[in-house]
Amino acid sequence: MSDPRRPPDPFLDAYSLSELRIASEFLTTWLPFLTRGLCDRCSDSLSRRVKSIPTGENESICETKYEAESVSMTTNGDGCDTHSAGSWKDETETNSVGSWKDELNGWSDTSYVERGEASSSKVNGNDAPVSGRMSWADMAQEDELVAEEEREGTSTSDNGTASDMGVVSKERKLSRDEREYYRFVRVKRKKDFICLERIDRKLVNILDGLELHSGVFSAAEQRRIVDFIYELQESGQKGELRERTYTAPRKWMRGKGRQTIQFGCCYNYATDKDGNPPGILKTEDVDPLPPLFKVIIKRLIRWHVLPASCVPDSCIVNIYEEGDCIPPHIDNHDFVRPFCTISFLSECNIVFGTDLKAVGPGEFSGPISIPLPVGTVLVLNGNGADVAKHCVPAVPTKRISITFRRMDVSKRPLHYTVERDLQGLQPLKYGVDVPEKSKFPQKTSQTRTRRVHTSGVITVREPRSARSQ
Repeated sequence: MSDPRRPPDPFLDAYSLSELRIASEFLTTWLPFLTRGLCDRCSDSLSRRVKSIPTGENESICETKYEAESVSMTTNGDGCDTHSAGSWKDETETNSVGSWKDELNGWSDTSYVERGEASSSKVNGNDAPVSGRMSWADMAQEDELVAEEEREGTSTSDNGTASDMGVVSKERKLSRDEREYYRFVRVKRKKDFICLERIDRKLVNILDGLELHSGVFSAAEQRRIVDFIYELQESGQKGELRERTYTAPRKWMRGKGRQTIQFGCCYNYATDKDGNPPGILKTEDVDPLPPLFKVIIKRLIRWHVLPASCVPDSCIVNIYEEGDCIPPHIDNHDFVRPFCTISFLSECNIVFGTDLKAVGPGEFSGPISIPLPVGTVLVLNGNGADVAKHCVPAVPTKRISITFRRMDVSKRPLHYTVERDLQGLQPLKYGVDVPEKSKFPQKTSQTRTRRVHTSGVITVREPRSARSQ
């Protein structure tokens, strides 16, 4: 359990490997908040201490790009931080992707790309591949259930002593599908956004159709996605992507300089030098959706974030540096509704309103501002997509977002090829029996199950033997 390169620590030796992984995950997620206001020396010392927690994974000497980029800080004349990386909150809502226990492989300095392209992943995620060919199952879906399995051993073992009849009960492991369902039913979905504005003498909720989903992507899954985006960015800078796939405009003023990576289609933001109006350029080709992004799309459909009738076939990655923004706009109707955007690295605000005003370089004001915590998925539909404009004011620190959209069939590029593996996707069904998660071994020979209904009511079904007593 201990790293042979480090001296033994009596404090750490008192905890199991799974508990150390949870602690490492938690502290790493909160590192930007914990180092807020500290000088560089203190921040580095705290960061090294957190990374010294043994998680059972092989650690490389080099830091990942993600860590180096995401925990960036500016200093004042005294060498102390003037602000932290990201607008992290004190509450547990900051880590909006759910419990930090969702992923137990902790923080590792090992580059995910260097792990290779194995076709399958182990339960603890140590050998999970991160190449474009990975499946969603390979994206390490360890959760609280896996933590309990680690405590109980890697193989099915006896849960208790023999009963009076000499029967020894065994508690089976949950399958990957059951673990996925366990996470799926715990996704938080906010759909009651309200902002009233008077339009044509009528009060209208301009946010009708807006949804915010949290818990769709665990912290470890987010890190893998971000690492992959950094690879794409590097490929674009080297000229390894198609010409219109990667764009990095010159940052000539605050708010200007956001880098973009487009897949599936080339979208023209404004009338270009050739006179092409804003919209999808039918004669321009970009790279197709990477396999990893198609895996994300499948998750969005299966977990009821987007409807099966609107499977995305294009996306745009926005890479923000401090001060970058997206000006007020309504998404072009070359894309059908709904569409969604996923937030990574740091929290930011998105402003909505029918009349958004510029108040400075990269700064905008409007009637309502909605925070987008890390890992959340914002779905835009109805009035939220077509009546209200939206914008992202200058971000306080580095941020990445991915916007997934479906093209109007008549607007697709001339050489567009349908993604066959995105056809026929169906959402998971509610009301599936899932073995009840229990912290302690059960002495009964049958497992209690619970049924989750769309109404949110949970009923517990007892074994026949229990009901007959």
